[in-house]
Amino acid sequence: MARKRDIIVGLVIAFCFVIFLGIMAIGFVGMYDGGQDFLSFGDRIAVVDIFGTIESSEDIVRQIKNYGDDNSVAAILIHLDSPGGGVAATQEIYDEIYRVRMEKDKLVVASMTSVAASGAYYIACATDMIIANPGTLVGSIGVIMQYPVVGKLLNELGIKFETIKSGEIKDVGSPWREPTDKDRTMLQAAIDDVYEQFVEAVMDGRDLTRDEVVEIADGSIFTGRQGLDLGLVDKLGSFEEAVRITGELAGIEGEPKTIKERPRKRMSIFDLLQGGISGVLKSSLPDAGPELMYLYK
Repeated sequence: MARKRDIIVGLVIAFCFVIFLGIMAIGFVGMYDGGQDFLSFGDRIAVVDIFGTIESSEDIVRQIKNYGDDNSVAAILIHLDSPGGGVAATQEIYDEIYRVRMEKDKLVVASMTSVAASGAYYIACATDMIIANPGTLVGSIGVIMQYPVVGKLLNELGIKFETIKSGEIKDVGSPWREPTDKDRTMLQAAIDDVYEQFVEAVMDGRDLTRDEVVEIADGSIFTGRQGLDLGLVDKLGSFEEAVRITGELAGIEGEPKTIKERPRKRMSIFDLLQGGISGVLKSSLPDAGPELMYLYK
C-alpha cells in the first residue's frame, strides 16, 4: 500500500515538474517573441526599428538576417524614423535587405514615421514597398562631409601643430590647416562617387530614370504626399496601416501578428546623457576627421 502511495506521489511530483518546465519555457520564449502569442502557428510580420542617426549596422543587419532565415516570419517591416547617417553603415543595411529579398524570397516593406531622409531613404529603396505618412519628411538625396578648421585660432593662441607626412595630402581633412585646392578636389571626387551610388540605388529601387532622380537629388526634402507624386513613395499610411498592407501582400489571413526584438537592457538617464555627450564630442572634436554621411542636417 505504501509503495503504491509513493508511486502516486512520485507521478504527481513529476507531472507538476513538467508543467513547471512548460511554463518556464513559454515565459522564456516570450521574452524573445516581442510579447506576442508564442503558441500561434500563423505567419508573422517581424518589425525592425531603425530610429535615430545611423552610426552602426551590426545590430540591424543581425535582426534582418535572423528574420530572413526564420520560416515563421512571412515578411519584414522596416520601421524608419531617422535622418540617415554614415555611408558604410547605411549601405550594409541596404545590402542585407536586398539579399534577404533576393535569396530568401522574403517580402520587405518600409514604414516611415516622422522622418526617413538621406541614409534612411537609401535603406527604404532596398524594400519592396515604401509607405509614409502624408507629413513624413523624405528625400534629402545626397552626401555631406564636414570637419572643423581651427588652425587660425591656434595661431592666435600661439599653438603650433606639427605634422610629418609621407605625401602632400596624407593629412587631408586635418583641422590644423586650411584645405588646399588639391584637398578639395580629392574630397569632392569621393563625394561625387558616393552620390552616384545613392542615385543608382534610388533608380533601381524606385524604377526611375537617372534624369528623374538627379532633378530632385540636390538634398531637397519632401513631405510624404509630395514624395508620392514624385515616385519616391508607394502609399500613404500610418505604421498600423503598413502592418495591414504588409500582411495582405504576404498572404496572411486575418489580423497580422507582429514580433519585435526587445531591447537587451533598459537605458538609464545616465546612459542617455553619456550617449548624447559622446555624440556631441564625436561630431565636434577636431581630431574626429571627415566622414562621408548620408545625413539630413
